[in-house]
Amino acid sequence: MSGRVGDLSPKQQEALTKFRENVQDLLPALPSQDDYFLLRWLRARSFDLQKSEAMLRKHAEFRKQKDIDNIINWQPPEVIQLYLSGGMCGYDRDGCPVWYDVIGPLDARGLLLSATKQDLLRTKMRDCELLLRECLSQTDKMGKKVETVTLIYDCEGLGLKHLWKPAVEAYGEFLCMFEENYPETLKHLFIIKAPKLFPVAYNLVKPFLSEDTRKKIMVLGANWKEVLLKHVSPDQLPVEYGGTMMDPDGDPKCKSKINYGGDIPKKYYVRDQVQQQYEHSVHISRGSSHQVEYEILFPGCVLRWQFASDGGDVGFGIFLKTRPGERQRAGEMAEVLPSQRYNAHLVPEDGTFTCNEPGIYVLRFDNTYSFMHAKKVSFSVEVLLPDKASEEKLSQLGAK
Repeated sequence: MSGRVGDLSPKQQEALTKFRENVQDLLPALPSQDDYFLLRWLRARSFDLQKSEAMLRKHAEFRKQKDIDNIINWQPPEVIQLYLSGGMCGYDRDGCPVWYDVIGPLDARGLLLSATKQDLLRTKMRDCELLLRECLSQTDKMGKKVETVTLIYDCEGLGLKHLWKPAVEAYGEFLCMFEENYPETLKHLFIIKAPKLFPVAYNLVKPFLSEDTRKKIMVLGANWKEVLLKHVSPDQLPVEYGGTMMDPDGDPKCKSKINYGGDIPKKYYVRDQVQQQYEHSVHISRGSSHQVEYEILFPGCVLRWQFASDGGDVGFGIFLKTRPGERQRAGEMAEVLPSQRYNAHLVPEDGTFTCNEPGIYVLRFDNTYSFMHAKKVSFSVEVLLPDKASEEKLSQLGAK
């Protein structure tokens, strides 16, 4: 692997020596003081001494503020332990830990209604530290430096529910935390069983990823088991993922190591909504409606919305214009999401809709049934675009 201390050019070795001198005061507060550790921060900022030092100082402050040195001893709330999917299981052929993220059964909404975002982020910080400790353990065990992690993202079941804005924003915060505080720790990220929706989901999180991380992402096709076995030996890969590893009780999914999540029972909920910010606000007179139009240029885009009403319930539906360029009544357009009344004055509403054909889509807030009360509606609407490169890749792989 490139980037080892012995592989450095004389100029890079000189930069490493200078970097160590510049951050000498930080070393006692860092988890490691060896050159391999310091090299990560230099490489993350392309050997720019000033930027690398600023990044490392920010990390030292992060460790202090979040008490990272003691985070291993912290226990996440029960609901997170039971329902946050994923886990470490086995090692790749170089001895690097393998971490699985299982997307489909993840109940992101349930987690954010049952736990604080801070506890969820802290759990992910704890996972990162556990993986780093595992790398140190493997280094001692194998007699060679192990400092990176292989990730396997099982995207089977990835659906519109996973595009819920608060959940994507929380995941974005985790990715930012990971990029800023654990540079050069990702070896490979394998995407398996990706559905057609994956390019839209990836486009939402891509801005949080460094260019270096993006280059390490590999979207695999139907032969994903063969590819994984090239990187992970069968005895280190669960039967569920093409290997021979099983739990002591014979479970092929290795559930003792990998949490498969699931829908969270409402008994865990501590709130009924997540606070949202709205971009627009309109007053809809009694017996009237309000329409907003969005032009969709190609299929596969997703409309995502959130809204709340004041003054009573409000109707909401989505229509596709049959005569673009003209204002049309609801009855003259094609109804693609049936209009119904929502108690958005009690609990805010949100949702997503995949646009399977291009055209002008009309989101209609309906107050025509109310003869006495005007309504105030606050709303945000976004058009989520697919990432073109991964869309083309999935097309080549023949994604379902």
